[in-house]
Amino acid sequence: MTTHFTELAKAAAADGTVDPQEVLALRRQGWGDGVIHQDEAEALFALNDALDQRDSEWCDFFVEAIGEYVLNGTPPRLQCDDAEARWLIAQIDHDGVVDSVVELETIVRIIERAENVPTLLKDYVVKQIEQEVLTGTGPTRCGGELSDTHITGTEAKILRRVIFASGGCGPAAVSRFEAEMLFRLKDATLASANSPEWEQLFLDGVENYLKGFTVANAQLDHDRRLELQRFVADNEPNVGRFMSRMVREAPNVSQNFANAMGVVFGKRKDGAVSEHAGEKIVAASIEGAKVTQAEKDWVNTMVEADGELDDLERRLIARIAAAG
Repeated sequence: MTTHFTELAKAAAADGTVDPQEVLALRRQGWGDGVIHQDEAEALFALNDALDQRDSEWCDFFVEAIGEYVLNGTPPRLQCDDAEARWLIAQIDHDGVVDSVVELETIVRIIERAENVPTLLKDYVVKQIEQEVLTGTGPTRCGGELSDTHITGTEAKILRRVIFASGGCGPAAVSRFEAEMLFRLKDATLASANSPEWEQLFLDGVENYLKGFTVANAQLDHDRRLELQRFVADNEPNVGRFMSRMVREAPNVSQNFANAMGVVFGKRKDGAVSEHAGEKIVAASIEGAKVTQAEKDWVNTMVEADGELDDLERRLIARIAAAG
């Protein structure tokens, strides 16, 4: 199956084009066994590199197939571990640059779909967009723009999708790395004709970093999730019988057992509701919304970096002050 797939990919690459029938053949062959394998994914990257033009059918298939391999090629599903992230970056960055929009879109879609991705994958995309803005070259630039240092609508939208994506150490939470990148882009493009989406992204992103909050265990890492899935798969038929038998055969400990289970599920043994996870998250969100002195110092450092207070910085400070 895999050999036939790679032969199809090589044949399609021979003339630098891939027509709808070839895409259909690859789709049928690739999903013939329900799984995209690594050598098939690498054959798709080689084919994409050989193409002179990439139509929508090819792009849709490529994004879907590579995402399927990275997120679901190995258990647990919808997870991208460090090795998979490094493989993906190596496939795209083999010549030092992201060559096509479809490659960039592939990473962004993986980050959006994943329950968790390594920070290095998000950081890679952010760095690529920053490089494109500052140099004026890259897959988001079509035909060469007049200004090297300006932010296009495409770039603003990609940055928003990545920094607010569910995948990563903090779902929809902007990191300090990302917030500082937003400041660098702002400083570099103040005099440029940026896309209207950029200003809102800057304000939303930095405010999220300052007033948002993260939960330390918001996402399980790849190994822990796999461990839990294996436990459930191995023990699911027996857990109910085990628990009921334990209570039945040891009636003298049944009350203690009930109390212990009450603690696990958020109640104290006297029947009162404890400070369960939901209450803790609410408390953390309230606390996280406060701008600490350390965060104020950080803002001052970022604002003073270029020696002036610009309009976007004024609007940011006013927004934070108005929110309390």
